[in-house]
This record gives sequence, C-alpha cells and structure tokens, in this order.
Amino acid sequence: MFETLSDRLTSVFSSLRGKGRLSEEDINATAREIRLALLEADVALPVVRSFIAQVKERAQGAEVSKALNPAQQVIKIVNEELVEILGGETREIRFAKTPPTVIMLAGLQGAGKTTLAGKLGRWLAAERNTPLLVAADLQRPNAVTQLQVVGERAGVPVFAPEPGNGVGDPVAVARASIEQARRNNHNVVVIDTAGRLGVDSEMMQQAADIRDAVQPDEILFVVDAMIGQDAVNTAQAFLDGVGYDAVALTKLDGDARGGAALSIRHITGRPIMFASTGEKLEDFDLFHPDRMASRILDMGDVLTLIEQAQRTFEEDEVAKMASTLASDDDFTLDDFLQQMAMVRRLGPISNLLGMMPGMGQMRDQIGNVDEKDLDRIAAIIQSMTPEERRTPKIINGSRRLRIANGSGTQVSDVNGLVTRFFEAQKMMRQVKAGGGMPGMPGMPGMPGALPGGRKKGKAQAKKAKKGKQRSGNPLKAKQQEAERAAERQRRREEGGDQQQMPQLPPGLGGGQLPPGLGGNGVPDLSNFKLPRK
Repeated sequence: MFETLSDRLTSVFSSLRGKGRLSEEDINATAREIRLALLEADVALPVVRSFIAQVKERAQGAEVSKALNPAQQVIKIVNEELVEILGGETREIRFAKTPPTVIMLAGLQGAGKTTLAGKLGRWLAAERNTPLLVAADLQRPNAVTQLQVVGERAGVPVFAPEPGNGVGDPVAVARASIEQARRNNHNVVVIDTAGRLGVDSEMMQQAADIRDAVQPDEILFVVDAMIGQDAVNTAQAFLDGVGYDAVALTKLDGDARGGAALSIRHITGRPIMFASTGEKLEDFDLFHPDRMASRILDMGDVLTLIEQAQRTFEEDEVAKMASTLASDDDFTLDDFLQQMAMVRRLGPISNLLGMMPGMGQMRDQIGNVDEKDLDRIAAIIQSMTPEERRTPKIINGSRRLRIANGSGTQVSDVNGLVTRFFEAQKMMRQVKAGGGMPGMPGMPGMPGALPGGRKKGKAQAKKAKKGKQRSGNPLKAKQQEAERAAERQRRREEGGDQQQMPQLPPGLGGGQLPPGLGGNGVPDLSNFKLPRK
C-alpha cells in the first residue's frame, strides 16, 4: 500500500547520502520533496504541515549540524517523526479485570468488519484466550451466515440466536451474548455490528444503543485503508457520534496510496491497534508504528518476520533443523526440501522478501517471483530415489532424464537444480568449518574470522604464512631458535600443534566464546526455546 510513498522517500534520501554537511538549502529541498511525497500518498494536509515543520525544526538544529553523518541523521529524524504520526507505541488490548472483556466493532458497510471479527477471534485464540464472536449485524443480507462461516474457519464459536436479514433486535443479542460468555467461560466477546453505505443517524443510534447496553471495554473503529481521504471524515464522524478507543485498518495489502491511514491517528487522536494485511485469516496482527515506519523507509521489518516464524514453527522442528545444520554430515537434498517446506509455511515468498531491509529497490524482481518454481523444485527432488537425495553425485545423464520425466520438467531444470545444490552444499561446508560465507571475512568468534575486515585479514594471513624472520645477529638468532623449540615442546605436551579458537573481542564476551557457540563455531541451538504460544 505504501509503495509509492516508500519509493519517493527512498529517492529523496539517496540524494542526501555522500554529503559531508547539509546546508539550509539542502534541508529545504529535502523538506519540499518529502512534502510532495506525502501529498501524493494522500496524507491529509494538516498532517503534512505538522510533519514537515517538525522535521525542518529538528534538521536545522544541533543534532544534525554536529553529526558525523548529517544525511543519516536527517533520515533518523524522519523515521522518528513518522513513528510519532503513526501512534508512537504499540497499542494493545486493555483486558477487563472481571471477564469477559467486551470488544465492539463499528464502521461502514464494506470495511471488512465481519472478516476482521474472525481474524481477531483467531488472533485472540492464538494468544491463549477463549473468544466468542457475536452476530449483531442483523441488517445486511447473510451477515450472520458469513460470520458463522468465518468463525468455523477460524476455529472460534459464534453466538447467533437470530437469523438476521432484517429479523431480530441487535441490542438484545449483544446483551444476551455477555451471559452466554459467562456461562461457557469465554473471557473475550467480539461483537460484530451493522454498517451502512454512509454515515447516518439510524446507524449511529443503533451503535450507541449497543454500546450503552454492553459497556464495551474496547470499541474498535474498522476502516478500509483504500477509501482515501473519506476515511478521515468517516473516522471523525464516528468519533463524534459513537466514540471509539482505537482503529483497526483493513486491506493494507491493496494498491491504493494509503496516506489516509497515516492521517487517522493525527486527526482523531486515536491509535491504530490492528492491521489486516491480506485475505487469509492469519494475515492480521497488532499494528506496530515503528515497524510500519521502517517498512515505509525501506528499512525492512525483520522483527515481524521473526515473530511470524516463532508462531509458525514448532519447537521440535527448530531443534531438529538446528542439529542437522550443526552436525558434521553433509547438507542433503532431503534437508533442502524440508527447509523449503518450512519457509513456504511462512507465507508468499514475495511477502517474506519484502520484509528484508533494502528490498524496496528490488520490488519488480520480487514481484516476479513465481511460487510455482518452488513446486517444480519440490517435484524434481521428490522424483529422486532416497539414495540420489543423499548422494546427488551419482545422478548421471540417464538418471537426470528419468527424474525430469518423473517430475514433468526438462533435463535442464534438473541440471540447474543439482548445480545450485552443489554450490549451496559447498557454502554450508564452509560455514560449518568456520570460514564464513564465501567472499566474506567471517564472523567474530568463528575459525577463520579475521578482525578488521577482509583487507586487513589478508594482510594478517600473509604475515602469518611468512612467519617470523630470523635475526641477522647470531646470538639473537640462537635465542629465537631456543624459544621456538620450547614453544614446540609445550604444544606437544598439551596434545599437538592444534590451532586454538580465536577469541572474541573484549566487547563481545571478554575473550571467551559466548554461550551457545559450539567448538566448531556453529551455533548450538539444541537448548533453544521458542516463546510459548
């Protein structure tokens, strides 16, 4: 949704990099470009004015003029101000002291309230709650049936005593749901209310009546992030007519400019609590202002990626894969197939790559990633015999033809996979041996790590290879030879001329390997524990 804004801001900041100092002219030009980028993204004018004024004030202050890298300091200021506009801190649900906690959803028809109710119910259940969905939208045709279907898919029970389609009293249903929750030990009640195509007095009165009947702990205003500036007007109308505590954004995966979503927090003063980023029930989470600002500025969202992995993978899966990678055995095609299956469970590959820093500049390439390529790779590997997967070197020409025919692919596809796998296998061997990634100096605390970078490391390696020079002074040369002989004798007594593990710098463990690194420099993840679900 924020691709256009992200591209414009990335372009603005690229012109700043490389400048040793920033003049007032540079700051004014940068502020002008940022203003245009925000206006093009459909951000409300009052929000743009406030944002630019704050950025210019800070950019012209001492924190930039005295910085070692003024351009990076300006980017830092923009990031912090963007986080502030989006809400500052992550807003979480305030649970009632005495259950059940009542959450009421309000908004226009078509904003996605019913689907969001199912997503919220699933999310609450994953957080070890026992939610109950309430079908209080008795106006829209088949709204009750839709909530029942969504609730079944989410694995969350639905309270629907009335058939809907214009039949039933939504206030009575909402009131009865509280007693139902108490009887069946549901600690959270999510009430789906009716919407209209536009703001009207009847809808506002019905929402207000439900609010007065159940006294909700949280009222969430559900807004479609794609409706543009009208989202701000609707949000203000609901705030005046019914009132709400936080905002839930839907359809953040759309291709609209999305700047109105940035404006709601500033205009209404209500934080964004949840964001729906896709059609699937799992495409839903708390809204983190700092992470959203980071994605807009093309700095990635690695924390969300990590949390997504923690929710997806079981503890024994992580331990098994970690032990496989840390073992002395070669990385096999079976291991590769298992890893690929685990990654695919995280979601579309393009979404995962989009969370990595700097990937905004490769959006076209990421968009061209074809998930079917992974299916073809899996088909090729599954067409191999167990022996061929363990030892790919035995795959000759006739075997490759058989594998291609069995997987419905070309021999060239099999050749390409085997070639790339050998390269990956070689890389894994180098990492296990402690040499780091090919072309990189290695990690501190691992064998082969060269402090000071690649250039300095080459010089140290050359010096080590050359060895100590023999002195031209006969007496000094004799003394050096005696010292070397004593050193060799000491090593023999200790068990041989084995090279010791290089120690970490003092700031990274005080000369000792940190807990969790094995003797070969490979992380020991056998005791790694994931957060409890």
